[in-house]
Amino acid sequence: MFDLKNKVAVITGAAGGIGRGIALALAKRGCHLALADIDEAALARTAAEFAGKGIKVTQYRLDVSNAEQIKAFPARVLADHAGVDLLFNNAGVAIGGTFEQVSEEDFDWLLSINLFGVIRMTRAFMPVLRQSAEARIVNLSSLFGLIAPPGQTAYSASKFAVRGFSNSLRHELEMEGAKIGVTVVHPGGIATSIAKNARIAAAIDKAEADLQQKKFQTFLKMPPEQAGEIIVRAVEKRQPRVLVGNDAKAAGFIERLFPVGYWKIIGRQLN
Repeated sequence: MFDLKNKVAVITGAAGGIGRGIALALAKRGCHLALADIDEAALARTAAEFAGKGIKVTQYRLDVSNAEQIKAFPARVLADHAGVDLLFNNAGVAIGGTFEQVSEEDFDWLLSINLFGVIRMTRAFMPVLRQSAEARIVNLSSLFGLIAPPGQTAYSASKFAVRGFSNSLRHELEMEGAKIGVTVVHPGGIATSIAKNARIAAAIDKAEADLQQKKFQTFLKMPPEQAGEIIVRAVEKRQPRVLVGNDAKAAGFIERLFPVGYWKIIGRQLN
């Protein structure tokens, strides 16, 4: 087991949802936390939960779509912590609409956070992680990094890319014998605010958008705290991949059986 006590973890998107769930699970194990998010007020509330827990908790405003902020971020963390052992690339956004409904600007905005934020954070922290006796990069993909439903071209593109990036990086690090592991996470329906906060393509009628948003919200059932515990347990076991929730496991199984026609099966169950 990977002993997380007195390790230092950087978590993006830590103000709420799965990021907060991961932080709670790490704190139980005595892991120090460097929490980052663009929402400073929510981040401060999350950080306050760890007061008196016997761990060091620092908080940073960070926009993971901003390349310059990411380049400067490791120095900010190292000014407060002796090193970094764990990097959780969790920050993510969603957008509703078909490929033709989503503007190029909105598509690029989503990729800048969900994909390039992951890549840039990994590049920025790689030299720091190499100084650790054992380190791990944990990248959040999605159920939609296993299957690609209609109306999710932007989101699925980003999450499939995170999956491919993570797997290839893992193989590279294994080949060189590095002491850095990589875990890719595919959460299913976790009860976060991602659907409520999703950007809606301007071409979509508001009434239709509200209907689709409410429908999608009904599939978000697992508490983020439970998801965070599952993810951190997988890190302790050095698992290269973790599917969070029975929905993710079932969809992954169906996709393996029917790699082309899986949506005919899954889509019927959702309608």
